[in-house]
Formats: sequence, C-alpha cells, structure tokens
Amino acid sequence: MKVVILAGGYGTRLSELTSSTPKPLVEINGKPLIWYIMNLYSSHGFNDFIIACGYKEEKIMQYFADLPSILNDFTVDVANNKIDILNDRRPAWKVTLIDTGLNTMTGGRIKRIAKYLDSDTFMLTYGDGVSDVNPNDLLNFHRAHRKKATITAVRMPRWGVLNLQDDGKVASFQEKRIDHSPFINGGFMVLSKEIVNYIKDDSEPFETYPMQRLTDEGELYAFRHEGFWKAVDNMKDKQELEEYYKNKGV
Repeated sequence: MKVVILAGGYGTRLSELTSSTPKPLVEINGKPLIWYIMNLYSSHGFNDFIIACGYKEEKIMQYFADLPSILNDFTVDVANNKIDILNDRRPAWKVTLIDTGLNTMTGGRIKRIAKYLDSDTFMLTYGDGVSDVNPNDLLNFHRAHRKKATITAVRMPRWGVLNLQDDGKVASFQEKRIDHSPFINGGFMVLSKEIVNYIKDDSEPFETYPMQRLTDEGELYAFRHEGFWKAVDNMKDKQELEEYYKNKGV
C-alpha cells in the first residue's frame, strides 16, 4: 500500500529554518523530520512512499538520491564509475518523488499524484507531524467502517476540529477551532482513491470543501489516538521533539 506524504508547503511558521530548508528536512537530532515519519510507517511494514514535493523540492529529491551514501560507508571506483556500498544500513524504502507545484494546495497535491496510486486505498499524512500511531490499527479501523476516508483524531487545541460520535463517525469538521471539542485532525489518514473526485483543482485545500463534503455524506471517520503526536510549527516544537526522541533513544 502506498503512503503519501505531503511535503510541499512553505513552512512559514518556522521561517528561521525554512528560508533555506524545506520543512520536512528540518533536522531533529541529526535526522530530517520526514525520516521519523517514514520510519514509523516502515516499522509497521509500510515501505512504499510517494512524496508530494513543492517548496525547495530539489533539496528533498537530492536528499533521497544521496541517502545510500549518507547512511553507509562506501567505496568509489572512479575509473569504472561505480559505487560499492559497505555495511549496508539502507532502509527498505521505495520512494517516488513528485514535483506537485510550488503554490499547489494540499488537495491539489493529492490530485496530482493520483496517477501513481496503484490500489483503491492509500495512506496520507503531512510532512511536519509525527506520532506513535500504529498504521495497521488505523487501517483495520478504516476497513471495518468501509467508508471513503479515515483520519487520526488527536487531542490538541488547534486546527481541524472534529466532533465525533461514539463509533468514530465524524459529525462535523471545522478547519479552525471555534468550539471546545478536544479532538483535532492529526493527519495519518487512510483514504479511498475515490476522494480525488472530491478535489476540484490545485487551488483547493483538502481540509476545506473535500473534507466537509465527505463529512456531510457520512464518509469520514476518525480513529482516536491517545498516544504521542506532535506537529513542528516553531522552534519550541522542534526542541520538544528533539527531547522526546532523545529520551526514546531514537
């Protein structure tokens, strides 16, 4: 199953770092943020990734092109234009990198990568949020409800507020917090490929009309996650995440 990571935004709230580096490559204890996201999925058996690039896409593409040499010792045979990897520590990732446009919104990025999806169901998350959610549990929840979209509900007082029924069905979705619901959209989604038909064009954020329409049609469910989740939006978030992974020994 494909795991799509939206990694094209400007990251303006972390501009002290993202003026020169795309947000998914901001380092957390020496590894880029996107590495932690991919490592979570990989640890549960999901290794086939599509990365929807945009802002400074060339740096993300170069990172993955260089990854074998970053992670390993190697011998360069200059005369024969050959590189031999030593003590191989490469993860079992297959990574497809797609330039989805500099100013394309999240919905537009999903629509642009749709032709690379080879099954009716795929996973989707953002390139600036990490968690310890179990993707297999999330997938099982999605399959049990047989709806078009499942998002992960986490407790945090900002963004994408969810009002949930007991079985996880989303009763209402608001892009910004205007009430006292404890749950927000934490990303880590499982989606039917059909959701592409809910997206008009590059200008449409997935979190507005498409998600509202899914809610109105009863097609959006939320998997409650009470464990760790964090989005990196400022230096304080970055420092807290570094401390978290340091304590975890990751």
